Order: sequence, then C-alpha cells, then structure tokens
Amino acid sequence: MNYENPLIVQGDRSLLLDVHAPLAEECRNALIPFAELEKSPEHLHTYRLTPLSLWNAASAGFSADDAAAVLQKYARYDVPQSVVAWLKETASRFGKIKLIEGPDIEVPVKEGSDKKVLEHHLYLVAESLPIFKEIGANHSVKKLLTASIDGDGAPQFSFLLKLTDRGTIKQLLLQAGWPVKDEVALIDGEPLDVSLRQTTAAGKKLEIREYQRGAARALVGDKGPGTGFGTIVLPCGAGKTIVGMTIMDLLKTSTLIITTNISAVHQWIDELLDKTTLTADQIAEYSGESKTIKQVTVATYQVLTWRPDKEGPYPHFSIFHERPWGLIIYDEVHMLPAPVFRVVADLQAVRRVGLTATLVREDGCEGYVFSLVGPKRYDVPWKELERDQWIATAECIEVRIDLPAYKEIDYAVATVREKHKIASMNPDKLPVVRKIIDQHPDDKILVIGQYLQQLDEIVQELGCPIITGKTPTAERDKIYQDFREGKIRVLVVSKVANFAIDLPDASLAIQVSGTFGSRQEEAQRLGRILRPKERKSRFFTLITRSTVEEEFGSNRQKFLAEQGYEYKIVRYDGELNLDE
Repeated sequence: MNYENPLIVQGDRSLLLDVHAPLAEECRNALIPFAELEKSPEHLHTYRLTPLSLWNAASAGFSADDAAAVLQKYARYDVPQSVVAWLKETASRFGKIKLIEGPDIEVPVKEGSDKKVLEHHLYLVAESLPIFKEIGANHSVKKLLTASIDGDGAPQFSFLLKLTDRGTIKQLLLQAGWPVKDEVALIDGEPLDVSLRQTTAAGKKLEIREYQRGAARALVGDKGPGTGFGTIVLPCGAGKTIVGMTIMDLLKTSTLIITTNISAVHQWIDELLDKTTLTADQIAEYSGESKTIKQVTVATYQVLTWRPDKEGPYPHFSIFHERPWGLIIYDEVHMLPAPVFRVVADLQAVRRVGLTATLVREDGCEGYVFSLVGPKRYDVPWKELERDQWIATAECIEVRIDLPAYKEIDYAVATVREKHKIASMNPDKLPVVRKIIDQHPDDKILVIGQYLQQLDEIVQELGCPIITGKTPTAERDKIYQDFREGKIRVLVVSKVANFAIDLPDASLAIQVSGTFGSRQEEAQRLGRILRPKERKSRFFTLITRSTVEEEFGSNRQKFLAEQGYEYKIVRYDGELNLDE
C-alpha cells in the first residue's frame, strides 16, 4: 500500500487515477497503450481495461506482464488478483488463432457442374482442441469453414477457409472474443519507383522525424507474414502524411490513398509532388470532380460510397480492383464509412495502413478497424510530442454562457435533440466570439461550428470568409491559401474542416457548436491548431451553462483529457476575463 501512488485498480477492471497525486502524469502516459479513458471529472479520471485495448497492445508487443507491471508500479492499494488473471487470459487470446497459407483446391465452377477451377484456401489454425471445438460450434463462423482432414498436410486443429472470406472470418471471430493473428503473406502489387526527396521541390531540407520513421517501420516490419497492415495513431500536426509517404518509400509499390474530402485530396497530391520523386503524370485524383486512375491515386470516401440507387451497388468500388495495388492508405481511418468496411474485408491480401489521431468511434466500430485494416502498430502520447516541440503547446478554455431568458421556455419543453440545438445556437455566444477575437489581435483564428445558420450569423457580424460543404472546391482552396498567406486572419468553417486540412499558422480556434458528445471531433478540432509554432495555441469552446450542451461538452473532452489536456473553465457575465 502506497498512499503516494495515483492509481486505484478495482475488481471490475476500472482504474481510478488521482490527478493530484505526484506521479499522475507519468501514470497517465503509462496507461495509454492498454487502457481506455471513460470519465475525466476534476479529481479522479476513470480508465477501463477492455479486450480490444489489450489486443491492440499485444499486437504492438506490449504484453499482459507489461500491463500488470504498470498497474503494480502505480497502484495505491494491492492490485486485485482477479484483474491480473483477466489481463493475462484476455491478452493471451491474441495469437491463439492464426491464419496461415493454405492449399489450392479444385472446386466446381457452379453447383452441379463438372467443370472445376483452382481456388486458393487458407488454414485457420487453433492452438488447442478446446479452441478448435469452440470455433466449430459457432454457427456464424462454421458456415465459412471446413474442418481439415488429418494426414493431408494440414496443421493440427485447423479449418480450411476460402481466401475471399479472410476479412469476414476475422470480423466474426473478433465478435466472438477471438482476435485472429493474420500471418498470411501479402501481395507485393505493382512496382513503383518512388523515394522521398532529400530536398523538397520548394527547396527545403526534408527531415523525417524519428517517431515518423518508427511508425513507418512498425507498419512495414520485415515485409514478411504478419507485417504490412495496421493503424498508426499520431496527433494532428505530427505529420501523418509524412509517415504515409515514408511507407510508400519503403514498399515502392502502386498506392491508393483514400481521404475525407476534396481539399485533403489536393493537399496529399501537393505533398507527394513536393516531398517525393513522383511526377504529376504518375498521380491521379479520383473524386466527384475528376475520375482518373494512375500508379498513385488519391480518392475521397464520399465518391466511393456514392450510388445512384439507395439499394443498388456502389459503382466506384471498382477502383479497388482497377490496378494491382500494393498499398492502400486510409487517411483519417476512424472516419471509414460502413460500406467501405465491406470492401476492406475483401482486400486482406493488400498492404494497408490506417492513419488517425484517435481510434475513437462513436458507433463502437473500433473492432472493425482492428480486424480489417489492422491493429494499432504505433502510438505516441500527444503531450510527449508537445514536450519535444513537435506539436504546439495548447491551452483549452471552456467559456460558459447563460441562456437568454426569452429562450428558457423553448428550451424547457424541447426534445433532447432540440435542447442541444437551442443551447448550441445560443445568440449570446456571438458577442463572446467577438471579444475573443478582439483580445487576440496577433492570432490567426478559426471559428468552427455545427449549424450553418449560426455560422452565417457570425460571418455577417465579423465580415470574414466562410467555408462549408457547399463551397466550390476552387473557392475553398483559394480561401485556405489566403489564410495560410496571412491575407485572412479570421476564417469561419463548418465541420467540413474537421479533418485532413493543413492550416499550419492557425493558432486559435473558437468552437461555437459541435456534434453532440463526439470525442473524435473534439480531438480533430484541437488538431487544427497544433502545427508547431512559436506562440502557444488556444482552443476555446463556448458552452451554454446548465444545459445538455454542458453534459455533451464534458463527454467531448474525454479523449483530450486522456492525452493530458486540462480545460480551464471561465464564466461569461458580460465581461471575458481570461486571467481568472
């Protein structure tokens, strides 16, 4: 028992972190690889051990013994024996079922036909007879499997599986509590002579940071079985695009890059031309505006998931099979749309990487990313990169504003969804936005919101440009360029700017409304101002006091609290005193 230690480990596998204890910060960083943050009020933060968090850790080489050692090092009281036993049992499940190469088997072209074709199969191998029997008893799983026959060269306790069912079986077994370790070799794809430049096209020396090289190496590995797929988690501003290009340099293969919007497509193309030896005639854009396919193709999720008929096929899914891709990069992988998961399930033979600042998904589909794109291969705490000055130092400030009296009745009788909208669009937020801008004359400022009507009112008040989903691409790119060059100091943006937008000089963001309690959105919006710079960045969130927005705001802040950010709370009463 050590009352100085910050961590209380409970029998239900929740972990309470006393943020006032001397080793709290050190403990928080030690928990990040294998525990998930649930709640972060003022004094005690609650983490939870989950199977997925442990399997992600195990895939990155962080063992159950490592996790148990962290708990025992920082625990205030004795760690319950049941928790240590659960840790070891759950983490050990990773690797007890493996996928390995199997035989080519003759199968009928169709049922009843004498004509046969060779179809490649895999072996799904269980470590023991009880696991083998459990798999065989699962109704969803056994439809895809055929028990191997002893003596035909098959491994002991194995099933035969069609190559085309590789992704589906991993999804189903994960749902059953069995993560599959995929050790089937990946295809090399079409060769591509691509290298990183030593000096960029703009004439600057290109320096790849050690953590960026480490992330790329963690994904590529030795290019043998079990390597070449997974997810890399780095904060916004840490250079995930550089990591993607470093992986391209290591693999030298035809690459498909999928990102969130047309502006992000253009940024990827600009970065590839600036920092690699690729030429413009080797890179294609596949979007709503241009649909060409070359050795390196950059596409949007939106165009891939478009279809003319709500129940019909997705015509642009064909892009995945148009070339012998050797690498697929899923930018902002936490945004991967559900329909694309279906395609990813079929693309298990292709090397693939997911890039993201947070694996948090509000729909709970983190397991799909784990099983189909790949487990987390690399992660760095945000505060560690801030300490090393790779991302900006940031201060988070929540300004609480009263709801006007004339809105109180409307709010009282509204549904929860309407309550959120009324609170989010509180008209008294407008003078606060003005005061923050006036008090920070040297900052380049983003005003970010969810509701277009609210943003339009802010634009009318401030007389500044706005970017929404309806802004034409050329106009959008021109506004972003003017902002980067300092011709615009204040820019209003809708949620279209949440992801994959590079505005390196932005140093202050004002969030006037958000998507309910979305933690990933909070992380992305802070990320807009984390590019390294000399001045401290500030992230303001305007919240209507004593409303559901306050509750949703608390949930939104959880992920950033896990990364070590604290929110300073300021009460607005007609004056904005940020020195309180």
